[in-house]
Amino acid sequence: MRTNRKIVLTVLFLFAICLPFEVLAQEDTLRIYWCDVEGGAATLIVTPMGESVLLDAGLPGERDPGRIHSLATKVAGLERIDHMISTHFDLDHYGGVADLSKLLPIVNYYDPGVPEKHDPKYVVPYIEASKGKRKVVKAGDEITLIQDEEGPPLRLYCYGAAQRYLDAPDGTADNEECGAHEPMPPDTTENANSTVFLLSYGPFKFLDAADLSWELEKDLVCPRNPIGTVDVFQVDHHGLDVSNNPVLIHSVQPRVAVMNNGYSKGCGTRTVQTLRLTPSIEAVYQLHKNLPVGGNAPPAYIANLEKECSANHVELSVSLDGKHYTVTIPANGHRHSYATKG
Repeated sequence: MRTNRKIVLTVLFLFAICLPFEVLAQEDTLRIYWCDVEGGAATLIVTPMGESVLLDAGLPGERDPGRIHSLATKVAGLERIDHMISTHFDLDHYGGVADLSKLLPIVNYYDPGVPEKHDPKYVVPYIEASKGKRKVVKAGDEITLIQDEEGPPLRLYCYGAAQRYLDAPDGTADNEECGAHEPMPPDTTENANSTVFLLSYGPFKFLDAADLSWELEKDLVCPRNPIGTVDVFQVDHHGLDVSNNPVLIHSVQPRVAVMNNGYSKGCGTRTVQTLRLTPSIEAVYQLHKNLPVGGNAPPAYIANLEKECSANHVELSVSLDGKHYTVTIPANGHRHSYATKG
């Protein structure tokens, strides 16, 4: 029961020396699930108050919406999605939304704005499903979440959308990482319009920048970094090398990175090298072993090792005080805990 929270915190404190950071996931903790949609994106957040946020919904059809529905209902115990965020209008991110809405009620919809040039075959079903419940998000917007009066503050804040990003607060020093930037050609795809969301729960911080590409990753944190450092970084663009600029990753200094790649998508050689050479990163998790490319994380840190997989997910739970978090892969029994930076 929620009234036992103070007792739970006291017990955790008393046993901290014997069981550092090893806390079983509680139903009323903050949880994040990375659903396997074969190299698309579907990141499910469940708050301590049971509110749900889904960032992207994979491809249209039966497979991805079906996997999300199964994870949401059977694993996370949800009956609806409270907040559906389509980070941008790339089919492997927004395409599954309309089909998912037929399987699970969706209360609120958010996106960075429908592009002038779009495929009506997929955009029209999205517009119809979200009619009367849709909001266009921009940098500086916050998705209001129900707060737990006994827990730390919980915020989901938009730092960028449609190629516009928040400025750093006055007094923020210039970002020294910017001098190492190596230019790439401008991105003319819809990936450039990706939204950037930062989820915080007390000291815990999780960054999801969707498919933000190389030059725009630099713009997000240069000349000054408005985000600061984070604990968990969802590797941009499934780990492709047209994204994951070292300037961004070295600026936010994550301790854990999670890559929503597929068996033949993502896990780029340069991206893998950047992650390995980032001093702050202690672990990289992958939804899939990348079969053609190689350069994978150790098998224990990969949810799906075979091409024909069981759609295994990666799961994260944050402690009641937000001071540490545990990443698990239920399919193989992997479990490891990390302290937050705050």
